Amino acid sequence: MKRIGIISILFTFISSFALANEVNVFSARHYDSDIQLYEKFTAKSGIKVNVVSGKSKALEKRIIEEGADSKADLYITADAGRCGAFKAKGMLQGGLTSAAIKAAVPANFRTTQWVGIAKRARIVYFAPERVTGAELSGLTYESLADPKWKGRLVIRKSNNIYNQSLVASLVKNNGKKAAGAWAEGVVSNMARTPKGNDRAQIMAVAAGEADIAVANTYYLALMLSGKKGAEQQEAAKKVKPFFPNQDGRGTHMNISCAGLVKDAPNKANAVALVEFLLSTEAQEHIVNNTFEYPMIAGVSPHPLVVAMGLDFKQDLKTKVVNYGKKQADALEVMLAAGWK
Repeated sequence: MKRIGIISILFTFISSFALANEVNVFSARHYDSDIQLYEKFTAKSGIKVNVVSGKSKALEKRIIEEGADSKADLYITADAGRCGAFKAKGMLQGGLTSAAIKAAVPANFRTTQWVGIAKRARIVYFAPERVTGAELSGLTYESLADPKWKGRLVIRKSNNIYNQSLVASLVKNNGKKAAGAWAEGVVSNMARTPKGNDRAQIMAVAAGEADIAVANTYYLALMLSGKKGAEQQEAAKKVKPFFPNQDGRGTHMNISCAGLVKDAPNKANAVALVEFLLSTEAQEHIVNNTFEYPMIAGVSPHPLVVAMGLDFKQDLKTKVVNYGKKQADALEVMLAAGWK
């Protein structure tokens, strides 16, 4: 009996040691560079990073279904609205409250359950030969509903989370009724039925199918980099970026976020990984591979992003936690407006 007891204790110790030296990341981000980043973390900390990659909905479904048996420690995805909605389902827990995290991430880009690890802006792209300076002067997201843009605007479908978060910010700032009227105006101004990803919207402007498009900043830089081929690179050269709402609250900002899963078996290691992702070394790696904006101060974006302009006013008034809270309202007004 004594021998069995010793073996049992030894097994428990070995199991605990293995558990204490790993962290399980469920990631909806699709960058090979993230894997390289996790390898850097392992080299520094000795903590192995196990990654499960997939679409956000599939990952969330798996975590929910597995419940307390889930091995997920961190859920990493590309929109504050998704992290907020997952939190609302009770699938995240508090704990991302270390001094390092609080010092790195501005309050409007974090909660105790999830934090931003990189930023992006959702902006307007225009054809310089067809859009005048006067038309752009004072351009806001709200003014995209102006009849002067009738038949000239392209934007993704209403089921796109980036659009839902943008509209959620309008609901938060202007009210649901005003956002509904705005959505009707945007639908009326569409040059075509929504289709394709953000790069497809930029391509449409370059091809003359529309004069303005709404898309995230990193897509233009990705196209300009040549990583998506010569055709997209040439198309990107034909459009120019414009940062809306510069005379008001500032340009809409969103994040890639990391959430601490409710039943995380390696909570301390998960917090350590988030702290690493917010280090200067990690932030430089992220922005130079994904073309996002850094979350922390003192790190410069990729030169292609810098060339788009860094002196724009960011919306730091609207806390990104509202993107999840107002997501249902946003989708409701979009669908009511006939936004496909």
